[in-house]
Amino acid sequence: MSKPLFLRTWPALAAAAVLAGCSLIPTYERPAAPVAKQWSDAKTAGAAAATLAADLDWQDFIGDTNLRSVIRLALDNNRDLRVAVLNIEQARAQYQIRRADQLPTISAGVTGSRQSTSELTKSITSSYSAGLNIPASAAWELDFFGRLGSLKEAALAQYLATEEARKAAQISLIASVASTWLSLQANTELLDLAQRTLTTREDSLRLTRLRFDNGATSALDLRQAESLTAAARATAAQQQRLRAQDINALTLLAGQTVPDPLLRATDATLSASMFKDLPVGLPSEVLTRRPDIRQAEQQLIAANASIGAARAAFFPRISLTAFAGSASSDLDNLFKSGTWGWTLAPSALVPIFDGGRNRANLESSKAGREIAVAQYEKAIQTAFREVADTLAGRATLGEQLQAQQAQASAEAERAQLAELRYRNGVASSLDLLDAQRSLFAVQQLVAQTRLAQQQNQVSLYKALGGGWTPPVQKMEEKQAGL
Repeated sequence: MSKPLFLRTWPALAAAAVLAGCSLIPTYERPAAPVAKQWSDAKTAGAAAATLAADLDWQDFIGDTNLRSVIRLALDNNRDLRVAVLNIEQARAQYQIRRADQLPTISAGVTGSRQSTSELTKSITSSYSAGLNIPASAAWELDFFGRLGSLKEAALAQYLATEEARKAAQISLIASVASTWLSLQANTELLDLAQRTLTTREDSLRLTRLRFDNGATSALDLRQAESLTAAARATAAQQQRLRAQDINALTLLAGQTVPDPLLRATDATLSASMFKDLPVGLPSEVLTRRPDIRQAEQQLIAANASIGAARAAFFPRISLTAFAGSASSDLDNLFKSGTWGWTLAPSALVPIFDGGRNRANLESSKAGREIAVAQYEKAIQTAFREVADTLAGRATLGEQLQAQQAQASAEAERAQLAELRYRNGVASSLDLLDAQRSLFAVQQLVAQTRLAQQQNQVSLYKALGGGWTPPVQKMEEKQAGL
């Protein structure tokens, strides 16, 4: 006795489903990093056993408690970071859509129709059906050549890229908040310096004007004192503006008004020890830990998977519609025994002539992969330069700051001696004003160099991928957890 058609057909369909997904995606190979294997200064590598920046939490890197509080505000309220998180949700949904394309869409429905069969007899026939079906509008594509699988892999890589983008956004946010907060401390210090200098020069101006009125000094000395006083007043106004702009920038980054106590450093000296010293390690182990490089690689993987989908378009596209349920010409008998049935309707579409569309799509996909390779390599080169620049700063800014601090001490003694000599009538007012101007300039340079050194430490932490400590997960584990 021969088997029913359904029993003879179903094993073939099951085998087709098993065979579906033969991938035409090119084998992915990570491009070689187009950078040197060592930093230019091997001494900067640091201890091999020390914790690398990518494994160091930002709370452990930053020593000032007020700065840590401001960063927490930014992580909770920054709008750019919220957008990055929502982009992940959107990419996850797109991946789930692509994954659902590999499964049949089964619907439950009831249909009915009535039509006239003869103009003479005026007879009317009726047809009713109810059951489960795979409709033609959502026919199940049997993915023999991996088109849907390639699209799913591309969507997964894009999803993982958005996750890396979110990590990169957090790292950038932490660095921006720290850098802006440090700039605020420096501009506050410079404002205090400018106001103290203005007070000193106003005192000198009053003394010079008194001496001028009594014929003890020349008009040249008076005008020089007036000029320096006006310059100090202009500098104070400039520092007030810069400090206000720093507060505005910090408010934007934090996503809310920052409380006044958090705008001041816990340690008034703002020493370099407020940040933990960082070992650098080798380029190969540093650059591959940066989220922006990992993001570029995931985009490369997505472009590589798109080639598989473009290749599959050259092969037949096999789809299936089906129905299983009850059918009757009488609505009252629709669910009675003997009215159950099923249909299977496979179809195959073979591309014959498309005007070169599939070929052009494949070429476009290959070009997209080459673009992604170039972008990945550029991301590595950019990261390498950022690390190298900050290492150069770390090697020289400390020496520069020490030299300027020594110069500031010498200029302070010179200004005291010049004032003493001036009050005793030994030196001219020009000598005193020149000493005060030099001292003010050097003190400004000390504050600016200290800021540059501290911001360089933050930039090094960012360049090394610090600020995010992602769990180590394989792509299969990521996919299973979606």
